Order: sequence, then C-alpha cells, then structure tokens
Amino acid sequence: MKPIRRRRERTGLRLFIAAALVGAVAAVWTWTLPGDAVRWQAADGAQAVELHLLDNGFHTDLAVPRAAIEARPGPLADAVRQLAPGDWILIGWGDARFYVDQSPIESRLPDGARAFFRPGNPSVIMLDPAQRDPRAAFAEEGRRTFRLTPAGFEALAAHIEASLDVSSGAPRIAAAREGDDARFFASRETFSVAHLCNHWTAGGLNAAGLPVRPFRSIVSAELLAAIDRAELDTAGPEA
Repeated sequence: MKPIRRRRERTGLRLFIAAALVGAVAAVWTWTLPGDAVRWQAADGAQAVELHLLDNGFHTDLAVPRAAIEARPGPLADAVRQLAPGDWILIGWGDARFYVDQSPIESRLPDGARAFFRPGNPSVIMLDPAQRDPRAAFAEEGRRTFRLTPAGFEALAAHIEASLDVSSGAPRIAAAREGDDARFFASRETFSVAHLCNHWTAGGLNAAGLPVRPFRSIVSAELLAAIDRAELDTAGPEA
C-alpha cells in the first residue's frame, strides 16, 4: 500500500504545482496597473490636450502637439526646440542601435536577438517633427485619439522627460538618420525583452491616467485595446 500512497502523493503534488503555475500565469496575464480617471480623459468642452497613439503593427509612437510640449519648461522642451519645424512631435522609444537602423529586417535578426535577450542595452527617445495632422496622416485602424486633462498631460510629459539622459546637463542627440528630421536622444533607461518599446509607451500612458496591463503590453495592439476599454468604461449610458 505504501508505494500506491507515495504515487498518489506525487500525483497530487504535480497537480498542485501545475495548478499553481496556471494561476500564476493567469495572474500575470490579467495584472492591471490602475489608472486615474481625473487625469485621463478630459470632458467635452473642458481644457484638454489632444494626442494620438500610433500603431504600425508592432511598435507604438505618441503624436503630441509641439506647442503643448514647448509651453512647459524643461529638458523635453529644450530637445524639441532643436528639431525642424512641425506642429506635431512623434515620440517613441527603443534600442539605441536596432531602433535607428533602417536596413532590411531580415539582415537585422541577429541584432534583434541581441536587443531582446541581452540585458542593459542602451536606448534612445525618438523625437520626430511632423507637419500633417495625425488624423489625416495615419489610418484610423492604427490610431487612437484621446484628450488628456492638463494634469494628465503634465504627468505624461514628465514621464517622457524623466527618461531623457541629461547627465551632461542637457538632452544629448545620440543618433540621426541622413535625410530624416527625426532625432534620437539618449535615454537613461535600458532595453530588453523585459522592457520593450511598447512597455515604455504603456508606462507613459499609465502616468497620464490610463489603466494598462504591463505583461500584455509586449504587443502594440494591447495599447490600442487599453484606450478602447477606457473609452467604454467612461462612456455614459445610452439615452
């Protein structure tokens, strides 16, 4: 009887471990950082800053009014003033080498593996001036428009600004591309599979008051979905 009992005990232990693992995965998958409705969506007619989240299928950028950035003093405004003209600033973050490189993706797969799996990779913040309104320049399926309260915009801008490397006393351009107005400023953060471009954008949106799911934010579509969920949560009842 003892061997049978031991087998039952081992089977029970395996089932317990399997259940614990499933529970842990489910907890991480659904883990949500709470937002702040007071900062997030400005009510109709209220003072607000309109922004856009842009998704190209795997990477997200924020389109931010240049005037709103330059209206607040600090390193972020100083960096934007160095750029070419443009009423909008596209803001993104990524690995200092892979993000800047524009060569065919198939030739960059080894470097992509390095960016993902080697910890501590240097990163950059892209600031790219654009003249066209994002509503006209980007298709609706890859764009979400949202209106932040002044407090929400301040929190977002401060979050982006805190990512800039100002150890030399001012924002530092780490890279540029020939024939491209975008400038890549050194960031104090590091890039890896645990902290990807979409995680960075999710952090900024969460600072602005949007509830986000950090684990799921590894994919760009999750950030669009987070804004959609927030819209449904704040929509009033139908008449």
